[in-house]
Amino acid sequence: MPLFPSLSPPPPPTDSVVEDGELSTVCYRPEGLDQLLQQTKFTRRELQILYRGFKNECPSGVVDEETFKLIYSQFFPQGDSSTYAHFLFEAFDTHKNGSVSFEDFITCLSIILRGSVTEKLNWAFNLYDLNKDGFITKEEMTDIMSSIYDMMGTCTYPCMQNDAPKEHIDIFFQKMDKNKDGVVTIEEFLESCQKVQIHLNSVFHNS
Repeated sequence: MPLFPSLSPPPPPTDSVVEDGELSTVCYRPEGLDQLLQQTKFTRRELQILYRGFKNECPSGVVDEETFKLIYSQFFPQGDSSTYAHFLFEAFDTHKNGSVSFEDFITCLSIILRGSVTEKLNWAFNLYDLNKDGFITKEEMTDIMSSIYDMMGTCTYPCMQNDAPKEHIDIFFQKMDKNKDGVVTIEEFLESCQKVQIHLNSVFHNS
């Protein structure tokens, strides 16, 4: 089950549903199903299916960074996904203890898939803010963009130019850095992204 790159619940299996009690059968004991139902926007059945997939890939109940990178690399064989997987792991490791539990994974997945626009943007900002100081710098965005280009590899169509990351970063800061102080705050990020969302909604509504 391509758990991490797909970022979507799998279809219901044809065999029996995972029982509630299975949530406590691995080495690491996750929170109760009822608590996860309250904390996420998944149904009981979706949580059971997702837990089965997580346990199949991570039998110990948690995944460390090296395992996370290995799983992620299987879906980007044409490039080097290790750096981007490191950044993504940091975002999923909400307790900053060097491992991602089922709760960590499912909480982030709920935001990415079913969170509000603001929740999704806050999560994205946290991903880009590599040192978690509340600002996105050009250096951080350069690291993120370079890791994405490394992950995509050279076999993309159309071929990406060597200066493409810098162009994307320049456009990003031109749009986001409202006061031109060289960094993007969460307020600037939210305001700029929400304006784009409003514009797109208007375009599609009037088309």
